[in-house]
Amino acid sequence: MARRKARRTPYAAGVVLASGAGTRVGAGMNKVYLPLAGRRLVSWSLGAFARVPEIGVLVLVARPQDTELVEWVLDREVDGAEVELVHGGDTRQESELKALRHLASRIDEGTVDTVLLHDAARPLVSPSLIAGVLHAAREHGGAVPGLPADDIVAVGGDGSTLAEQAPGSIIRAQTPQGFRAAPLLAAYEQAAREEFLGTDTASCMERFSGLPVHWVRGEQRNFKITYPHDLVIAEQVLAAEDYQR
Repeated sequence: MARRKARRTPYAAGVVLASGAGTRVGAGMNKVYLPLAGRRLVSWSLGAFARVPEIGVLVLVARPQDTELVEWVLDREVDGAEVELVHGGDTRQESELKALRHLASRIDEGTVDTVLLHDAARPLVSPSLIAGVLHAAREHGGAVPGLPADDIVAVGGDGSTLAEQAPGSIIRAQTPQGFRAAPLLAAYEQAAREEFLGTDTASCMERFSGLPVHWVRGEQRNFKITYPHDLVIAEQVLAAEDYQR
């Protein structure tokens, strides 16, 4: 497999998480290997990360039972990028920890300074969003992309009235979520020791790290493939972009 161009030190690591089952999409296989515009879903994310020059190592977290599908993607659909494979755990957080432990020696020696973690089920992430999250994480310590959740309201303490929310005070979080590598690894190791299970990367960092997390405006196209109609929409987005070109 072709290797990436010469790396600068320090560099960032991109971790693409593909070890979930994705049963709600209704397929008889892991949804990230479903076809999308002539490629497997996961290869779109890997390709986007491979086009960001600051990403010096790319890690795919996969299930052991998906080995043949993984080999197909890595041999044919990742645009010549070198991808390191890690087998995931029973939960998302365990899968992330396994990826971080895989990178631990490079984190400890300062070779990898920042880690971005991304859901393979968000195939339309752009290289520009990845770069934006990376730059914000390096500057602030942590960065999460998201879109303002203007259609969400909070319920008051009595459970029956609506509470006011300041405009822009709630976002719909996306991935990749990026953090300085050493504090991220330390936070995940502490979470494992205390058997804490967070909802996403940011929630784990909020509990076990003092790093500020910066909001980066996400992209409408960076939606998650959850149900069958999401695949149809993704196909339409890609078709429209081809038409405009």
